Amino acid sequence: MGNIKNLKPLAAAIGGTMAIALLLLVGDAASISLLMAPFGASCVIAFVLPESPLAKPRSIIGGHMISAGVGLAMLELFGTHHWSIALSVGFSILLMQWTRTVHPPAGADPLVVMLSGAGWPFLIAPVLLGAIIIAGAAYVYRRLLAAKGAAVKQTERN
Repeated sequence: MGNIKNLKPLAAAIGGTMAIALLLLVGDAASISLLMAPFGASCVIAFVLPESPLAKPRSIIGGHMISAGVGLAMLELFGTHHWSIALSVGFSILLMQWTRTVHPPAGADPLVVMLSGAGWPFLIAPVLLGAIIIAGAAYVYRRLLAAKGAAVKQTERN
């Protein structure tokens, strides 16, 4: 059993690698970008802490959608200023808490949006589609871990 615990870091690293590779492959196939820097941090939470509420699909998808949406709205309404950038992060934190979709990597989304001058299509690709792919990959990862854990327990009983 001790050996399986030793494999968890490797399994998490493989999970994160596969999720990012999937984003790149699907993005290339669709000729769109599905990658943004906060997704790397999302993979850390999703694959290292898969049982955390921060790693649930609701948090990954909802957190990124809310935060990117706040960044886009602030950019459109007020432009890029020190105060509007800072306020967009604060509003994102507030809304993620109110909606129970806290996902810390998503707190960077307004910065990405505002500093890059992204437009509203950014909310679909990379944000929504990328978050769905990461959440889906994390779901498969959790199912595989659960199946492996059940198999190990069964073997220990025999």
